[in-house]
Order: sequence, then structure tokens, then C-alpha cells
Amino acid sequence: MTKQFPLAQVIEQLEQGLPPEGEAGFLGAQLDPAEVSLLLIPVPWEATTSYGGGTSEGPQAILQASHQLDLEDAAFGQPYRAGISFIEADNTIAELNHPAREAALTVIAALEQGQEAPAELELVNRASEEVNRHVHQQANAILQQGKLAAVVGGDHASPQGLIGALAGWHREFGILHLDAHHDLREAYEGFIYSHASIFYNVLEQLPQVSRLVQVGIRDYSRSEAAYANRQGERIQAFYGADLFRRKASGDSWLEICEQIIAPLPQQVYISFDIDALDPPYCPHTGTPVPGGLSFDEACYLLERLVLSGRKIIGFDLCEVAPGEDEWDANVGARILYKLCGATLRSQGLC
Repeated sequence: MTKQFPLAQVIEQLEQGLPPEGEAGFLGAQLDPAEVSLLLIPVPWEATTSYGGGTSEGPQAILQASHQLDLEDAAFGQPYRAGISFIEADNTIAELNHPAREAALTVIAALEQGQEAPAELELVNRASEEVNRHVHQQANAILQQGKLAAVVGGDHASPQGLIGALAGWHREFGILHLDAHHDLREAYEGFIYSHASIFYNVLEQLPQVSRLVQVGIRDYSRSEAAYANRQGERIQAFYGADLFRRKASGDSWLEICEQIIAPLPQQVYISFDIDALDPPYCPHTGTPVPGGLSFDEACYLLERLVLSGRKIIGFDLCEVAPGEDEWDANVGARILYKLCGATLRSQGLC
């Protein structure tokens, strides 16, 4: 474990602009967890990934890339002064990930041959349930300390436990979901807690989630569209093609952002799949889809959400898969810092 220092000392060190130690934490800080306002839970999990891989390496890659960020933020000021830190990773999820991923590949290969692999499918589903329990316990422990919690994945199945924990603390909240995909499939490929099923599970299991507002959706199945329609006002989707048409017709991004935010209740959770962005920002993500939001459009949406007076109660950032260079992790670290800043500003902490 690296040395840990009081917040005031860390702020002074960060503001000197000196290079951080290689083993330092988020943003190069080495914070005493007792003085942190926002704790980030790394979830190196990608068992059910159905196309490209690598997102289990995302949390560590983002942490390392964060060491080269400048810390002044035009929209949110100085979020680092509130104290932001990854919790210390344990090996539980990483140890579950490899055998579950191998089993999932066997299941997928069997499906492609019109066959089944029931033992391997059961292994993956049991491991997924264990990951959800583990993340739920970690998140609940953070919330019990009066701190804010967020998840850094991993694939998009990673935050199920965090969202469930927040449902135990809040009677009602909405979710702002930025993604190329609906993630509304029921037990995709037989995997109950698939990355493609996260919001089906959330809506079916957590009545506290009163609204799901999805932004940037570009790839989806007929069954997902039908499910969204059956949910009525509980789901509102802003499809990528429609966003493009509106901008082409002269609507400003400000006007569109205001309409995206309007259905959300006072308390909001943000789920940010990096493939919501145009693939040049995240070329190695597992399921890239042409089109998508620009970096600035996504950040401006977060800014407008905070200016609306809504309170962000938690968030996740998922599907960052580092390539041979550091570009994906660089973009991921910057989006993560924006999410931290938006959350802390909405809570009056920066």
C-alpha cells in the first residue's frame, strides 16, 4: 500500500504541479480515505462481453492516465479539493473474471453451433451474482460513511450492485444513461447479468428507479425497442440518428440538453458507457458504433444537468478498454474527472 496523506497536504502537493509517484492514486493523489468525499470502486469485470475485450483493464488504465490531467475544470472548478480516491482494489472480482470469461466463451461458441453449455452458463451466472453482491457491499459501506460512491468498470454489468445499494438509500431517483445501446435485453445469450441486460435488470428489480433517460442510442434490437415502448414514460430514449437530424435542422445542443434533462427527477444517477462517444474517442471499446456524441457534447450535458439544480447521487463509467497507446484511457480519465466534478458540484462540495 502506498503512503496516505491528509487532504490539505495532498491539495498542496497537487497544486505544486509536481509529477506524482508511479504508484499514486487517482489524479496522482495519495489520500487518507477518511478525508475523501467521493470514493471510486474499481470493477475489473468483463465475463459476458460479446464482441471486443479488454475493459477489465479499464479501471487501472484510467487511474494511471489520470496522473497527467490538469486539475482546473472550466465547468466545475476544483473538484480535486473535495477529495476523490479509488478504494483499494481487492482480488475477488479479478479472480472471478478469468474463469467466468472462459466459461462465457464456451457458452457463446456452443450457441453459435446451435448447442448449449449449461454447466458453463451456470458458472457465469453464479459468478455474476457474486460480483453484484461484492460491489453492493462495497458501495453500501461507502454510503454508510456518508460519502459518495461510483463504479469504474469493467463492462456495463459492473454497476448493478452500486445501483442496488443506492436504491436502499433513496425512495426515488432517475438514471441518465449515455450509451450506444439500450442494454434492455433479457438474459442476453443466457447470461442473466449480461452487459446487455443491465437496465432490464434495474427496471425489473428496482422500483425506486422512476425514470430512465437514454442518450445516444444507435444499436438496438426489436425486442429492446418493444420493451422500452411497454415501459411508457418510465423510459425516454434520445436516439443518435434523431439527435443528428435535430442538429441538422437547426436545434441547438442547449435546447436538446434541456429536453433530455426535463423528464429526470430531482435525484439522478449517471451511467456512462464510453461507447456513447463517437468511436475516435474510444477506438478499443468492446462494441463501438459509428456516430455518437462528441466529448464536448457529453461534457456540456453534464454541465446543464448540474445547472438544472438536480442532485447526482452516484455514477458509473464503463467499457473503457485500453489499447496499445493510452488514448482510450486518456479520454476515460477525463470523462471520469468530469463525472466526479458534476457529482461533487451538484452536492455543493466543489
